[in-house]
Amino acid sequence: MRLILALAALEGWYLSGLDVRNAYLYGELEEEIYMEQPEGFHARGKERHVLWLRCALYGLKQAGLAWWQALKKSMEELGFVNLDSDAGLFKCFDEASQTFIIAVVYVDDAIFLGPSKAAVEVMKKRFMECWESRDLGELKEFLHMRIGRAGQNIYIDQAQYLQAVLQQCGMVNAKAVPTPLPVGYVPVNSLDKAADPELRKRYQTVIGSLLYLMLGTRPDILFAVTKMAQFTANPTEDHLSHALYICHYLVGTPNYRLRYDGASGQGLNACTDSDWASDINTQQSTSGSLDAYPYGGVRIQPQANPNLWRQPGFNLHHFQPCH
Repeated sequence: MRLILALAALEGWYLSGLDVRNAYLYGELEEEIYMEQPEGFHARGKERHVLWLRCALYGLKQAGLAWWQALKKSMEELGFVNLDSDAGLFKCFDEASQTFIIAVVYVDDAIFLGPSKAAVEVMKKRFMECWESRDLGELKEFLHMRIGRAGQNIYIDQAQYLQAVLQQCGMVNAKAVPTPLPVGYVPVNSLDKAADPELRKRYQTVIGSLLYLMLGTRPDILFAVTKMAQFTANPTEDHLSHALYICHYLVGTPNYRLRYDGASGQGLNACTDSDWASDINTQQSTSGSLDAYPYGGVRIQPQANPNLWRQPGFNLHHFQPCH
């Protein structure tokens, strides 16, 4: 998603969105599945009969796959090819305009984009003739991420989702702090066999909410969230207070966003770094990598490394940009 937006900023592609209505109901079932007649809708004289499902329903475990199979078949009929590297990406070459169209689909949300606005709109119209959809026009939001465009710049943020997270955590009016975690803080494993169920539930709710924010548009909290996420199975009050400390940081930075600068012409920048067995709980090293294109993060990945990183002579403590 971020890489597609980065390319759109660099190349000046047109972006348009749509939402498929009741997407899961279009999936045709291969399995033989029966259900009881809904309350209040019993067929007279056949009250003890059951219904044979021909299409999927929301809540059915096969619904997602059934819809995806129907969608993929439809996209192929429109001339799209599904990428092997990412199931949510489709590409198509339009013979009439001699240009290409890219489609990004996540469940029932879709983006159509390409160099030619006319070609994108024609293909989107053909798609909407296959599935009842709501035309969202020029892309403004996708997967709870707000998308803005100014000149050759594309901006994405999750300010609205962040406010919902702070509201849920009771941190809307909390005091702001300058860093995601206190300087020098090192979390340690709990010595207790099992955490209080209520504490665990709240901790997992906070971390889960922060994870989606981190994965979307806030790489600045990536280290803090992934570090605290290591303790979701058996958290302590100390862990919870520092998970909420991340919320204090977010209170002071509600409008941070990612910017993809299309005017820069900047290519891919890759950075990597690794510490040296700094985890006091596992004695493992931690490495991380950042891919920026153009100047905006498109891939950020932290990783705990196996013990071989602690072997003498195996030093990867560096920070090296690559162009």
